[in-house]
Amino acid sequence: MIHAAKRWKWFLAVVVVLAVVVVLAVVTAPLGVNDMSASSEAAFSQTTTTSAASSDEARAAVDEDVEPRVPEPASPEAGDTLGNGGIVLDPGQVIALNRDIIYTADLVVAVTDVAAAGAEASRVVASVGGFLFGQQTTGAPEPRSVLIFKVPPEDFQETLTLLGNIGDVRTQTVTADDVTERVVDLESRIKTSEASVARLQALLADATDIKTIANVENQLLQRETDLETLRGQLRTIQDRVDLATITLTLTEALANPRVGLKVTAYPGNDDAGSSCPGRNGLSVEKGETATLCFKVTNPGDTPLTGFTLTDTVLAIETGDLIVVVGNPAGTLLPGQSFILAYEVDVDQTVRTRTRVEATPINQDGEPIEGRTVAATTQTGIQAVDPGGLPGFSDGLEAAWDMLLWLGGVIVLFAGLLLPFIWVPIVVWLIWRWRRSRKQDEAPEPAGADAAVDPSIDDAAPETAAEPAAEVSEPE
Repeated sequence: MIHAAKRWKWFLAVVVVLAVVVVLAVVTAPLGVNDMSASSEAAFSQTTTTSAASSDEARAAVDEDVEPRVPEPASPEAGDTLGNGGIVLDPGQVIALNRDIIYTADLVVAVTDVAAAGAEASRVVASVGGFLFGQQTTGAPEPRSVLIFKVPPEDFQETLTLLGNIGDVRTQTVTADDVTERVVDLESRIKTSEASVARLQALLADATDIKTIANVENQLLQRETDLETLRGQLRTIQDRVDLATITLTLTEALANPRVGLKVTAYPGNDDAGSSCPGRNGLSVEKGETATLCFKVTNPGDTPLTGFTLTDTVLAIETGDLIVVVGNPAGTLLPGQSFILAYEVDVDQTVRTRTRVEATPINQDGEPIEGRTVAATTQTGIQAVDPGGLPGFSDGLEAAWDMLLWLGGVIVLFAGLLLPFIWVPIVVWLIWRWRRSRKQDEAPEPAGADAAVDPSIDDAAPETAAEPAAEVSEPE
């Protein structure tokens, strides 16, 4: 019994130890997983950081100094809108140290005198150390001048501001192209090409065989050509980096006069066109009245005056129209409009053709010489039959329409068959040819031969009778 009790105690102790081990394993398992995940994430973060560090070191080795961080573009303030001086940029966007950046800008400025503004722009650029690189100018009736300037990058923003002050900035686009990697790549390829050329020159100096000399000379010529091409590309990029490019377009402030016209209609009449504007594609019963609405706008940048509105289909002029909104006899500034109306009795379907003309004026109110603007538009009013029993004229009109339709169908079929008219002719000729050939190949009848040679018929009975006589003769 004592040994049995000891065995049970040892057995219970082992069971308790195993139970404790299982509980500890269950409790610590999630922590182990989290620790493994954390360790793997740490390893991954360390690898990524090392890679980024190696990349930064490589870039630093290329630039020989630690690359300064270019400031982020500053958010525009409420007042930074297009105006006389354009948009003010953050200096960090213009100058970036230890980087090769090509700066370009496109600027459109509206001025009162294009020629004088062009001369002023050239003086402004010369004052900051730039120069005129190209120019294209057109005269009246739409004066316009496109000037290309080259300026030092450090004076790029100042030049943009000065050029914007010449007139009113309409559009402005500034771009910065970082070509550092391209420059480094070209410099590396140039060094490699120079080393290759030097080796070939050394081989050529030591060569004694004519065949070897010719081969080396051909390879040397190709390598030298490639080297000069790379040097030319590098010079072009460096020239664009050393001098920023500004393209200035000067337009006349009152150089884009335009007039707009929209014609709509609505059924009925209210003696004042108060329901204008109407809609397009109106349908009314025959004999009813419709009101046409004419809306004239000035979408250009030049005041307009001296409006005339005519319609050749309805035979109307400006004096026949009802003024609904605005004053067509005054001056229409850019963005303004006026509306006119006209009442018409719809007896048949009509399609109007309305034209409006106006004269642009300058800031002094004087007409711009040689300039007029016009616009033409159309709209349709369909006359619908109110219904009822058709009359004699309606039947005659329907019969005539049916006749025209049948004639059109006949002409259509004739046009379809005309390209194949030769087919039956060819078939008939083939049939005739085959018939004549069969007649030629058919055998002649026996009676025809007998009729041609009667002597054969007379001799045939005699020849047939002779054997008969011989047979009947006894021996």
